[in-house]
Amino acid sequence: MTIRPIQETDNAVMAKIIRENLEYYQLDIPGTAYFDPELDHLYEFYQQLPHAEYWVLIENNQLIGGVGVAPFAENIAELQKLYLSSTAKGKGYGQQLMSHALKFAQTYYQGIYLETFATMDKALRLYEKNQFERLEKPLGASGHDTMDCWYLKKF
Repeated sequence: MTIRPIQETDNAVMAKIIRENLEYYQLDIPGTAYFDPELDHLYEFYQQLPHAEYWVLIENNQLIGGVGVAPFAENIAELQKLYLSSTAKGKGYGQQLMSHALKFAQTYYQGIYLETFATMDKALRLYEKNQFERLEKPLGASGHDTMDCWYLKKF
C-alpha cells in the first residue's frame, strides 16, 4: 500500500471512484462534489493552489482511493474528497489517508474543516475518531450546499 501525490494519469480513476460513492448515497445531485468543475481534473486543480495537495492510495498497482487538503479560510484548510473504492472499504485505508492529510495540514494551517452528509455514517465515525468537532452550521461557502454535516478540527 502506497500513498503518493496524484498524477495527471490518475484523474479519471479518482473521478470515477468519487462519483460511484456519491451515486451509492444518492448524492449525485447539484450541491455535492459530483458536479465540482475540477472533479475530472484533480491533478491540475491541486497543482495551482498554495499549500494544497491531493494524494491517492495505491494497492497492487491499482488506485483505490484518495484525499485532498486545500485552503478554505484564513489559517483553515478543508479536507476534500476522501473516498475509497468499494473494494478498499473496511480495511483501515480511510484512517491512513486521513492521517496523511492531517499531518500535511498541520504544517500550514491552524485547523481543518470538512463537509459531509449525515447518511455517510462510516465517514462520520472516522471524523469523530480523529477529534473533529461537529458544527451547527457551515463555516463558509464551499459550493456544497447540499451537505448537512460540518466538522472542524483545530491543531
